[in-house]
Amino acid sequence: MASPQPSATEASAPERSTALKELALLFLRLGTTAFGGPAAHIAMMEDEVVRRRKWLTRDEFVDLLGAANLIPGPNSTELAIHIGHRRGGWPGLVVAGTCFILPAFFIVGTIAWAYARFGSLPRVDALLYGVKAVIIAVVLQALWGLLRTVVKTPLAAGVGVASVAAAFLGVNELLLLLMAGLAVFLWRAGERKWRGGGTTASLLPLWPVVPATGAIATAVPFSLSGLFLFFLKVGSVLYGSGYVLLAFLRSDLVERYGWLTEAQLLDAVAVGQVTPGPVFTTATFIGYVLGGPSGAVLATVGIFLPAFVFVALSGPLVPRLRRSWVAGAFLDGVNVASLALMAVVTWQLGRAALVDVWTVGLAVVSAVLLIRFRVNSAWLVLGGGAVGMLLGAR
Repeated sequence: MASPQPSATEASAPERSTALKELALLFLRLGTTAFGGPAAHIAMMEDEVVRRRKWLTRDEFVDLLGAANLIPGPNSTELAIHIGHRRGGWPGLVVAGTCFILPAFFIVGTIAWAYARFGSLPRVDALLYGVKAVIIAVVLQALWGLLRTVVKTPLAAGVGVASVAAAFLGVNELLLLLMAGLAVFLWRAGERKWRGGGTTASLLPLWPVVPATGAIATAVPFSLSGLFLFFLKVGSVLYGSGYVLLAFLRSDLVERYGWLTEAQLLDAVAVGQVTPGPVFTTATFIGYVLGGPSGAVLATVGIFLPAFVFVALSGPLVPRLRRSWVAGAFLDGVNVASLALMAVVTWQLGRAALVDVWTVGLAVVSAVLLIRFRVNSAWLVLGGGAVGMLLGAR
């Protein structure tokens, strides 16, 4: 495998400027074309930064993915921020994360404007009919490559199978990650003890500081400051999928504060799911519906700001973790569990997306184009959307 290009700390000023431009262009494009949720985003990032550009090795990419899964917030956005930091230093951290979020912010903001004016969402069923089928091929290709990198021992395979089973049984994502990390750590500690290597160490360096879950006072009238603080809290403490986000938003915005109706909340989550880029741009839609353009900006900044802070705190630790056998063992377990979660999500997406001969055929053709001809996944997503629109117009 080719070695990654020089790190940000080793790069000269012209190289840093070039790296920042490359990061901006890549993540603006991904933010515009990355449909399908976090699993699809991660697959497209792997295709770009590992396979095509060779900015990272697969091992480095998987370590960053595991680190992103250990902190609260939107995983794929945090992975983009990690990649930016690794490629372009602190400026790269800001550029990559911002450029990944901005396209979705403008797309969702436009939809929110139309929704506020006309009271309904545009129909995108035909577009997503084709896009979802392509996404399955993109994710499976990335998942296969990452699994070959991570699952190299019987221990890793066993932890992976157990993690898949636990995920299907509905075990909490964070608990699953921690259990997998501890399982690998304890196994390797036992091996070291058997060999007389000693096991004294601490897992504390793995944990970033997570803010306390402070609640906004109930039964308060809507205000822009209250909106910002609410989404700042959500971005600081939320683990899990878009469905966890739905439950979180419903309990506060609908039941406690009465700021949204059930129908408005479901529309907001639907927009976050069907538009490209981070699912957390649901906050953009809600912010616009409640407070216009200012509300959209404040809600978006509030929910994504903690991700930048957490990555800034934890990102520099990732290379150091590998130099500690304790942290490395724990991270190996987390990496296996992260891919297990990704595999389960892919199975669920596949059942929903591959519904007839057309979608199965589109997925197969996409897989051939990806593997045999190395077609860029972004073009395949756009092509899948076009095919879906054509089929829907019949």
